[in-house]
Amino acid sequence: MSIETFNTLKGATPEARLAELGIELPERRQPVGNYAGAVTTGNLVFVAGHGTFNGSLQTHKGKLGGEVSIEEGKAGARNAVISALTSLKGEIGELSRVKRVVRLFGMVASTPDFFRQPEVIDGASDVLTAVFGAAGIHARCAVGFAALPFNMPIELEMVVEIE
Repeated sequence: MSIETFNTLKGATPEARLAELGIELPERRQPVGNYAGAVTTGNLVFVAGHGTFNGSLQTHKGKLGGEVSIEEGKAGARNAVISALTSLKGEIGELSRVKRVVRLFGMVASTPDFFRQPEVIDGASDVLTAVFGAAGIHARCAVGFAALPFNMPIELEMVVEIE
């Protein structure tokens, strides 16, 4: 998102920014194990690992450096963070309660010779800064993994501070 576009959305709620960006939060996906999609303690929300899903539909499979291109990986990271935002909203009610996105942990299933994990996770970071502005700028880790659940190329976790 350009600075000019963000400035026109400056006073808007995160939900309004999502709409302006053409992003619709999907149906909240149910955890596939014995855990919660997001947990609040004090003023921090820990958002569990979210992958390349749009609701219950898996959008991407495979490894970066193999059958998944960087652009496909970035799109998968975008889908993963949108899925995470769905769980976050379900946990806190309204995204306008977000004071700051503190940390994003990005896991990228990749071949041993693939080293562009940070570029792939930019697909998620770009959404967070577009939706939350300066409050969406976060600490981040982007690392390669041999495999992720369901043959997903991307999985993300977030820590968010709320008001």
